[in-house]
Amino acid sequence: MKARPLPPGGTIGVAAASSPFEERSEIDRSVRWYEERGYRVKLAEHVYARDDFVAGDAEARARDLNQLFADPEVDIVQLLRGGYGASQVVPHLDFDLIAENPKPLVGYSDVTALHVAIRRRTGLVTFYGPGFTGMGSPKRGDWSKERFLRALADSEPLGELPPRPDDPYIGSIGTGKATAPLVGGCLWLLRETLATPWEVDFDGAILFFEDVHCPPWHVDGILTQLRNAGKLDRIAGVVIGEMYKCEEHRQPEPWLRSRSMEDVFEHHLEPLGVPILHNLPLGHGDHLCTIPLGVTATVDADARTLIFTEPALQAPTRRRRIEAVRDASMLSRPGPAASRACGGSSGRASA
Repeated sequence: MKARPLPPGGTIGVAAASSPFEERSEIDRSVRWYEERGYRVKLAEHVYARDDFVAGDAEARARDLNQLFADPEVDIVQLLRGGYGASQVVPHLDFDLIAENPKPLVGYSDVTALHVAIRRRTGLVTFYGPGFTGMGSPKRGDWSKERFLRALADSEPLGELPPRPDDPYIGSIGTGKATAPLVGGCLWLLRETLATPWEVDFDGAILFFEDVHCPPWHVDGILTQLRNAGKLDRIAGVVIGEMYKCEEHRQPEPWLRSRSMEDVFEHHLEPLGVPILHNLPLGHGDHLCTIPLGVTATVDADARTLIFTEPALQAPTRRRRIEAVRDASMLSRPGPAASRACGGSSGRASA
């Protein structure tokens, strides 16, 4: 199931399904970022809620998501941030309502729980990309923001994933290539779905994962559990994003001996005999390239490329295509004119 692209002047609906904001200015910065580009922002009712490490009551968080999907004014649904708590929301989601009102859902890290559950229950293509507070953050550079808009507003296939600007190296394990749907997300959240009604299913798919503050022994444990659960038996390939701040020496009390992260990948994944790529700009680092989950991609270990060959969004009608071309130049330039055209309302684990 594919949703429509974000149109020029469209509306971004924002809900907090995981951790709360840290400072209100984070939200204000991002509202302004969108409005300067001619878009509108609609904040869900409980987006400012706080309950220690989660953004308020789980049922209220789910209700906000359900309402944004049902709202005809909202074009895409972007989660406030990651952190912790999205798994609490999943049992309260109205999957029938979501299926009847397909919209691109965007977020990463803890939002993996929503990506997995919504795909399993509805088949909707969702997007692994920045949270709302990241859009106005000076720490989230233009490279990531430009690729976010490209992924959400363009109905053409994304094509080849670019390397990280700060480290263009793309590593490979194994040989050959595979073409299959790409699914996954943050590694420890993928494990969290095991034994739930929305348990991950990687059969015949390219497994994508990344993580943060997850040392090699922890990654070893998660991959061991996924293997013991049979989740790695029939995968077509593996794509690994940036394992951000996961080095063993970063731990408060590092073990005397530790495998490297690449040792862990080789130990668990090389015997699978599938093409594997690692160190892609997908994850918690400075550069996050927004990608669709659930569409066909090709991973090539010999060429060290990941290419998205299937559109992730519905093709616009001829009239909408003409309007998009006409308005593209205005929306790509921040400035007062674009802000006035908006007329919209604006009501640390990861941003």
